[in-house]
Amino acid sequence: MFATRSAHGTRARAGALILGLALAATACSSDGSDTLTLLTHDSFAISQSTLDAFTEETGIEVELLSGGDAGAMLAQAILTKDNPIADVIFGIDNTFLSRAVDEEITLPYVASALEDVHPFTRLDATNRFTPIDYGDVCLQYEKAAVGELDPSGLFYNPFFGDQLVVEDPATSSPGLAFLLATIAAFPDGWQDYWRVLRQEGVLVVPGWEEAYYGEFSGASDGDRPIVVSYASSPVAEVVFATEPIDEPTTAIVEESCFRQVEFAGVLDGTDARAEAEQFIDFMLSTEFQEDIPLNMYVFPALRDAALPPVFVEHAVIVDEPLELDPAVIAANRDRWIEEWTEIVLR
Repeated sequence: MFATRSAHGTRARAGALILGLALAATACSSDGSDTLTLLTHDSFAISQSTLDAFTEETGIEVELLSGGDAGAMLAQAILTKDNPIADVIFGIDNTFLSRAVDEEITLPYVASALEDVHPFTRLDATNRFTPIDYGDVCLQYEKAAVGELDPSGLFYNPFFGDQLVVEDPATSSPGLAFLLATIAAFPDGWQDYWRVLRQEGVLVVPGWEEAYYGEFSGASDGDRPIVVSYASSPVAEVVFATEPIDEPTTAIVEESCFRQVEFAGVLDGTDARAEAEQFIDFMLSTEFQEDIPLNMYVFPALRDAALPPVFVEHAVIVDEPLELDPAVIAANRDRWIEEWTEIVLR
């Protein structure tokens, strides 16, 4: 995965290691140096000490090349696949997986710990992409504003539109995930679902930052008590509270959650294939996996990776998330977004 995600943006504020596109393509290890270039989306974050541990173990430095959001990053990787600008790519999620596999931008590789990841993360039978983390995009609500209302009704009853702010699926990863959630839940009626939401006054904004910190009453001065966000957002609320709190003031609607899995792969054409494979293995190491939750606010793919106490106490493990086959998403994504745009925005 799954965004995003300023704490999910606060990912970046939590010690992110993000380098801009100003890093030259020559930073790639094709020059024979002991430097590995990782192409990633702009929400990637991991502790410097974790990357330092890889360098100490292998002698290989890791340089990060930010490629924008997941869609922009994939487009860049496809455009440069004959002369790749990096050695490893991270951040392709299940909404883009089928396209990435079809484009053959990565090499098959069976990671040493692949058998130890959650089975539901193993979506690529070709092993061109290795699962690294997962998370869920869900409706999140302010408890005090919703009161005693059954949370499941916030998803199955679209007449709450005047309380909801969503992100545009054409410009936002969580926005796309929520659109896919409605298609998975209501395959024959998702268009009518959105027609009702529009009729009831749903608010659409370009991205997660605008929705969460601009319109959601649970995190801003906004007046919308329901937002499309992440299952880990209540955890981030506790971690980043100005004054310590024992419980988050927000919660998620489990019935609405759509699962995102994020993958890494060795870019075809790298001159450092062995080193890139070493880094893929390192990304599935306990050290790297256990560093993921409090940096990227998603869950590690490795089954035995321990979660930090705040995740154990406050994170919701969604047992039955909504899902769609990556190939179905790839075949229909553009059409679905266009239909949604016609229904909701025009």
